[in-house]
Amino acid sequence: MKTIAFFNNKGGVGKTSLVYHLAWTYSDSGKRVLMVDLDPQSNLTAMCVSEERMEELWLGPDMERLSMRGAIQPIIDGTGDIQEPHLERLDDRLALIPGDIRLSDFEQKLSDAWPRTMDKDPAAFRIATSFYRTIQRGAATHEADLVLIDVGPNLGAINRSALIGADYVVTPVGADLFSVQGLRNLGPTLQDWRDQWQDRLPRNPVQDLDLPAGRMRAAGYVVMQPNLYGGEVTKAYKRWLDDIPRVYAEKVLQEEPGDRLDVSNDPYALAIIKHYRSLMPMAQTARKPIFKLAAADGAIGAHWTAVQDVGREFRALAEAIDARSSVDAVAQ
Repeated sequence: MKTIAFFNNKGGVGKTSLVYHLAWTYSDSGKRVLMVDLDPQSNLTAMCVSEERMEELWLGPDMERLSMRGAIQPIIDGTGDIQEPHLERLDDRLALIPGDIRLSDFEQKLSDAWPRTMDKDPAAFRIATSFYRTIQRGAATHEADLVLIDVGPNLGAINRSALIGADYVVTPVGADLFSVQGLRNLGPTLQDWRDQWQDRLPRNPVQDLDLPAGRMRAAGYVVMQPNLYGGEVTKAYKRWLDDIPRVYAEKVLQEEPGDRLDVSNDPYALAIIKHYRSLMPMAQTARKPIFKLAAADGAIGAHWTAVQDVGREFRALAEAIDARSSVDAVAQ
């Protein structure tokens, strides 16, 4: 099983829709896929289910929360360990561990536990690995081939705990100042988290506790293309687009960029995804990925052609992620 987190500490780059569409793409290809919503804003969950269903997930039978928050509730309360997570099944091969707006309550507990793992505190290790162990349990129940994790756009304790359990990290990025600056912050932070977790692993006092390896290998980046109108916007877009391969190499991979001077010859450039324009609202209304829109949903004429283009783009992206992660796995 492979676990991939999608992360950039710059928000608004289309990360959640990327996870959602890739999950459906992989599922359509025959893989069993588990999505995990670890962003307290719960946007991925909102893409997958109706508001009425979200209310049921957050206030289920006997007020039990059928979300990631519910699975870790005994850890939060200090009354026990993780519980079997609820899996919201979207398709025969696709399931979701729902997000929860109250997951942000867990941030402080994770922050407090992190330094205590250096003191061989067993409770601290259970807290720090609660996301990883919940995901592993859910993946086993679903018999998942692939886990895709959506996290929020920040460098806090929730994301640190989420990412130490990821085999690979894919970074959605816009061709703009803020996204490129996000890469400059992201690379050193990921390396710090790797190093810190490797320091902690030998200090675990609970021999049968399932711990993540903390790999967080950089699988590459996806450029989310803005709507381009006029030469001035195009020039700004190209300026930042040309900067991305160098910054990614130096800050995320921590190596010299060499001759990777643009996305066309950078093996870590997984794709440039076009702007969805009016198709995204249409897909959100239909509660389905863009490439599953039909004439009954309003996808006719030029929209239908665009729907087919989106399907091809995401199939190519899924193949690129598979190829990049396979190369990195062999290299390790």
